Amino acid sequence: MPATDVLDGVALVDDHCHGVARHVEDRHEFESFINEGPEEPPERMSHFDAPIGLTVRRWCAPVLGLEPIASAEDYVEQRLKIGDDEATRTLMRAARLGTLLIDTGYRTDDSLDPDEMAAVSGASAREIVRIESVAEEVAAEAPNAADYSERFAERLTERAADAVGFKSVVAYRGGFGIDPSVPAGAEVTRAAGEWLRKLDGGRGARPRLEHPVLLRHGIWTAAAIAVERKVPIQFHSGFGDTDLDIHLSNPSLLTGLVRRLGTLPVNVVFLHCYPYHREAGYLAAVFRNAYFDLGSVLNYVGPSVRQIQAEGLEIAPFTKQLFSTDAFGLPELYLAGAQTFRAALGEVLDGWIADGRCTAADAERIARLIGGENARRIYPID
Repeated sequence: MPATDVLDGVALVDDHCHGVARHVEDRHEFESFINEGPEEPPERMSHFDAPIGLTVRRWCAPVLGLEPIASAEDYVEQRLKIGDDEATRTLMRAARLGTLLIDTGYRTDDSLDPDEMAAVSGASAREIVRIESVAEEVAAEAPNAADYSERFAERLTERAADAVGFKSVVAYRGGFGIDPSVPAGAEVTRAAGEWLRKLDGGRGARPRLEHPVLLRHGIWTAAAIAVERKVPIQFHSGFGDTDLDIHLSNPSLLTGLVRRLGTLPVNVVFLHCYPYHREAGYLAAVFRNAYFDLGSVLNYVGPSVRQIQAEGLEIAPFTKQLFSTDAFGLPELYLAGAQTFRAALGEVLDGWIADGRCTAADAERIARLIGGENARRIYPID
């Protein structure tokens, strides 16, 4: 059986995603969700004028009753006419996802929660806890610096009770060039005091966690819980928004931490990775606790997706790559991510079969591993 046919029948495990927006007001808001940067495009330009625009129009237009690659104008008009509830349900169901692992640490107030996402998609939904968001939540309660570490550990443990993993955005908070060692207790208390003073004595403020000592402390606190619960820690790497200095998010810069976490052992999952997906593949090849996915970039590279997928398969074991959409805000990003992945991986594997480089049985196994079996092995989702 061709790999493309196999993947059409796989209920994918989306290793990293977010909630869908409850309401999309207009084209302007729609376009804000198909670009990683927060700024509007230049005058008389559109975020549809990029590879992701082609991706959305190709995969989503037919599901909403339009011709494939319908114009951006026709697509948005139809989308708004159908309305949020029907569009979300229709597009999410068409993605044919089996499990959603949802990062609940970003803009949750205006997004569907995991239970709601499960209801609209027909998939099961499990939570991934964002480490830095929990730290910021605790800090907003203005604890004493001496109490911060204990209160953070208690809150993180509580939040992780039903979760299947952790996520860190340290890449956005100074990058991967951090000291990989465990910070001493006195060092953590001193750093907490420095950070908490930024609250100016007011409760409810949400200071951004950027202190390198507390970022390290957060990761290692999560690691202790991860050992006990046998869950991985995800790290955003590579492709992201303008809050990121992308050269500092190269997964190879985190090699020391991967090595140390492997002694516990704790699995590490690098998300997105582009343009450093080859470095992520190398880490997955040489460290038994390193995994990666290609994430949202599969949507954003448009017609080049087959090349990127092939590069992701260059050196890494087939047992170490996962699938994710990193969809946020729009159900379109779930559907386009799933269909783009199915098409790209299927085309690569079918090409290998045609070239005599693997059997159809090999290709089917690789497709099923990346499509979900690898995720089911390292996340407690079954």
